[in-house]
Amino acid sequence: MANTVNVNFRMDESLKKSMEKVCAEMGMTMTTAFTVFATKVSREKRIPFEINADPFYSESNMRHLQNIVRDIKEGRAHFEEHELIEVDD
Repeated sequence: MANTVNVNFRMDESLKKSMEKVCAEMGMTMTTAFTVFATKVSREKRIPFEINADPFYSESNMRHLQNIVRDIKEGRAHFEEHELIEVDD
């Protein structure tokens, strides 16, 4: 077995708890998950997944959504009921 070392880094507490829960559901520890990640990065010489910015979470969209929520809470939003449109594939 290879020598092991400790690797320390900071992470938001709620993110850590969430990851621990997901890892446990998959039958592994966070250490195992990070080791799998590090192994894949080392072998492929790249991040093993696409990293991009989801436009839904952009600052401008978040402001827009907050304004809609505010309008709803203040009774200024107007909604119209409409029929559901079904599309065949």
